Amino acid sequence: MKYQPIIGMEVHVELSTNSKMFCGCSADFFGVAPNTHVCPVCLGMPGTLPVINQKAVEYTIMTGLALNCQIQPHNVFARKNYFYPDLPKGYQISQYELPLCLNGYVDIETEESDTPKRIRVRRAHLEEDTGKLTHVNNHSLVDLNRAGVPLLEIVTEADIHSADEAYAYVTKLRQLVRYLGVSSGDMEKGAMRCEVNLSLTDPETGEWGTKVEVKNLNSFRSVRNAIAYEIERQTKVLSKGGTIDQVTMGWDENRAITFLQRTKEGDTGYRYFPEPDLPPLDLDPAWIEEIKTGLPELPDAKMARYTGDFELTQKEALVLVEDRSIAEYYESVVAVAGDAKGVTPKLVSNWVSGELFRLLGESGRNIADVEIKPARLVALIELVNANTINQPAAKKVFGVMFKSGRPPQEIVEELGLQQISDEDQLVSIARQVIADHPDPVEQFKAGKETVINFLVGQIMRVTRGKANPQLAEQALRELLQS
Repeated sequence: MKYQPIIGMEVHVELSTNSKMFCGCSADFFGVAPNTHVCPVCLGMPGTLPVINQKAVEYTIMTGLALNCQIQPHNVFARKNYFYPDLPKGYQISQYELPLCLNGYVDIETEESDTPKRIRVRRAHLEEDTGKLTHVNNHSLVDLNRAGVPLLEIVTEADIHSADEAYAYVTKLRQLVRYLGVSSGDMEKGAMRCEVNLSLTDPETGEWGTKVEVKNLNSFRSVRNAIAYEIERQTKVLSKGGTIDQVTMGWDENRAITFLQRTKEGDTGYRYFPEPDLPPLDLDPAWIEEIKTGLPELPDAKMARYTGDFELTQKEALVLVEDRSIAEYYESVVAVAGDAKGVTPKLVSNWVSGELFRLLGESGRNIADVEIKPARLVALIELVNANTINQPAAKKVFGVMFKSGRPPQEIVEELGLQQISDEDQLVSIARQVIADHPDPVEQFKAGKETVINFLVGQIMRVTRGKANPQLAEQALRELLQS
């Protein structure tokens, strides 16, 4: 029997604020000694009072707007009561009935469909993160540096129906938070963590099955693989006439299986009530509008502009839009090019997504560390367009520019890479190549057209790659036909 998966997701995003959500402790805890970024407030000591982090609220509004949510000017923090050993207060300050952001959506694209699919976002709300446990033999060690760090929880409707759609959704979400600069979205460091709620629909009745939660998926690979495994597991149970229990499962990356963690409590088990130490949060609509006006151009809008104004293909635009810093570098080069003859947005795209990406990958460097100024990349393309250098030479020059940032003309002169375009000189070289390779010449005269590529290659070898390939081929053809 074929069951349809019904999937909703909860994604927790650590916000990149300087301080924690309700105290002044540093929120930059990665790599520091355990339990050094703590204070009486985030340790939950009696008599302490929390204070709301304004920057965390601003980041949440930014994200909510990017998710097409309604921003709620009036919202309330609540106490969510449950016990974790890494939650010092014994409860978590979160939002429940009145969150900051409601009723948004994200459009995703997958190979399963030619058209974008809309994933509805039910809510996005602020809360504080827990600490971290490390289990050693029969003991558990707790590090509370992370306790109290601002955490944005984004909850979807059950609009996802496959592992690939879930993968596309979390990928898009990470792209958005990185574009906004509100989070690193680094799943390997725990800055973005996913939980999946999954059930299977009975194809005969259309009824949803029992929901199973899979927690703390910390990589895109884990999201995809855990969902695929859980769909298979539940299908086998139901196919044998069994029942699915409402439980929370973990994901074992090494064994590639889900495993039982605990039976699932409902929301009533958390005993939510308004946080008595924090007043309701009433936001000035003018401030919300100011934040909206200051949002950067988001990926979907960039895609539309690149394919429209710059006449790039979807594939070309997608590569450039993936990372905001890459897109900004690309646009800075296009802006400098302006009316430069022949330096089109598509040519710039070829250089950025080709040679620049290749060298970034080989060197492990970041786009922010690139030495090549936009004006100098434009100058290099102009040298190629003017036939001053050919494409192989241009790539060699680009490699030197990548390491040093030097002007391309200076490198061309230093390395003697100027292209040979003198017709008399090329005719002379072509005559010698024809004389040295009688067999290929006879094959060409007999009608084997592809041999011309070999002969052009010999001219390039003799000139150490400096001959103009088009003029070299023209000289060969004129000599061979005469």
